[in-house]
Amino acid sequence: METYESIREWKELNITNFLDDIVSLNDFHDQVMHKVLRVATMKMETGPAPCDFSWFITGSGGRQEQGVISDQDHGIAYEISTEKNDLYFKMFGKEISYGLYKVGYPYCEGNVMSSNPEWCKSYDGWQIQLNDWMQDESWESIRYLQIFYDARVLHGKTGFIHQLKSSIHEYQLHHPILLTRFTANVEHVKNVIGPVGQLLVERHGLYQGCVNLKYSGFMPFVNAIRILSIREGIVETSTLVRMNKLIQIQEYAPLLKNSEKNYIDLLIYRLSISHVESYSDTHYLQIEKLTRAERRDLKRIIKSGTKLHREVIALLKKGVHNGV
Repeated sequence: METYESIREWKELNITNFLDDIVSLNDFHDQVMHKVLRVATMKMETGPAPCDFSWFITGSGGRQEQGVISDQDHGIAYEISTEKNDLYFKMFGKEISYGLYKVGYPYCEGNVMSSNPEWCKSYDGWQIQLNDWMQDESWESIRYLQIFYDARVLHGKTGFIHQLKSSIHEYQLHHPILLTRFTANVEHVKNVIGPVGQLLVERHGLYQGCVNLKYSGFMPFVNAIRILSIREGIVETSTLVRMNKLIQIQEYAPLLKNSEKNYIDLLIYRLSISHVESYSDTHYLQIEKLTRAERRDLKRIIKSGTKLHREVIALLKKGVHNGV
């Protein structure tokens, strides 16, 4: 019988075989999490789940963009709320979070985990939660909506989550202010290109000499593409898949030219950060280890992401002003 300890040993023994391809690496993470879910299920003293449910992951896992170490971002949507069901999934969510931690996935600092009642609800409970977040429009609520929109089902019915995502799309069609709030929430971009074109690295601390790829490289692409996906009702989570669907819409084709290639190149740089000890380490790229050509290439990618982000923000603001 597998245990969390045996899964961790298997993970640490095999993960090095998947560090040269982002798809293979993320498929491997999925395999590990499926194993954790099976063990968590067996540990439930009350037996198997009392009703249908979806267990989803979000964040970089939801978008299939994880590095060698990934933290936890996940939740549960179950069919119907009863006293029995609520208690079962409350305990199940705690067991899953504990299991992932034991296997080597750090707890989420923002508490986006199935062990948190806010991320473990019945389908109707989730509908109420999403409506509350959409009507609230606070910075935190908008952030939670974006996190939920990156949810990808690892086990159970995908229909639950797709229907819930579609409700976000439908709501913003009738309440354009929501898209405006999404835009304002992600408007800031960390600038790492200096006035004469040099890469601005961390000057002090543990990551001195490094560039934070998460905030300067990935997030401009991720946030811009996610907002357009919400606007168009695209429920898929992968940034690359979203790009592929968006570029087929005439309005976005010029905007997204070369974006897919640039993003793939960025993911390759992410894979080069493999000798890490913590989740935070996976975000920082040591510039000194790059050749001159690689530095030029990285600047090109970062500039393209920033440009895309800026143009998407401008497009959406123009659309709101024109009453679109």
